[in-house]
Amino acid sequence: MLDNLSDKNIILASKSPRRQALLKGLDIDFEIRTKDIEEVYPQDLAITKVPEYLSKLKADAFKEELKENDILITSDTVVILGDKILEKPRSEEEAKAMIRQLSGKTHTVITAVCMTHSGQEEVFSDHSQVTFCKLSEEEITYYIQKYKPFDKAGAYGVQEWIGYIAMDRLEGSYFTVMGLPLHKVYHALKRY
Repeated sequence: MLDNLSDKNIILASKSPRRQALLKGLDIDFEIRTKDIEEVYPQDLAITKVPEYLSKLKADAFKEELKENDILITSDTVVILGDKILEKPRSEEEAKAMIRQLSGKTHTVITAVCMTHSGQEEVFSDHSQVTFCKLSEEEITYYIQKYKPFDKAGAYGVQEWIGYIAMDRLEGSYFTVMGLPLHKVYHALKRY
């Protein structure tokens, strides 16, 4: 599959082991390049547009070094509860507070992807609705202390223990919640 990519060099610009594992699942060869990019966005930007903005921002950092046959993939995931983005937690207490907020509620996860090739950008996103069952303080503390989800939007990884016990319902793509909407990435790659 994806024989059209035989003369292309696919680059995943992500430190996320989850995104790396997901892209491997498409059975394509790729390399990983990373840069530290400050993930800031205009405060007046609609929250549903934040992941697309950030995925483009990440791509911009690589533009000068891309070659003709390179396809760069950058991505960003946000967790939205109500009208608020739950960022990556900065402390154990902040992580616990986020999980408490998600407990017993439905939230939105949006993952955006920016694909850059030959000076052209294609940006797309995918939305999923995740409903958590009610969690006890003991369960929240156990998860935060054992899994330390400080590198994850909303303070959780759906593929970890918390996803096994808390995810009551999912509308949309599980892989979008993990951090890469594989179905959309695959179909975009087919066009190159």
